[in-house]
Amino acid sequence: MIIQVCVGSSCHLKGSADIVELFQNTIQEHGLEGEITLAGSFCIGKCNRIGVTVQIDDDIHTGVTRENFKEFFTEKVLKVFQDEGKN
Repeated sequence: MIIQVCVGSSCHLKGSADIVELFQNTIQEHGLEGEITLAGSFCIGKCNRIGVTVQIDDDIHTGVTRENFKEFFTEKVLKVFQDEGKN
């Protein structure tokens, strides 16, 4: 799985550095370091008024914030690994 967090100017102002840190910590907590590639990306092209844009493989998600990160990670990342029987 490849997760790209937008670090362009708009997302940077909305806290992309915090989202990157949350991904790093949460990936490590779940022991998924060998399963996920985490990268920064300049503008993904789906700017939103609230939150950061994140691309997971080919799917683009907008509005990721510190407040909804846990739910986002559970639904969009952990659920994939659970469905595949990897976690």
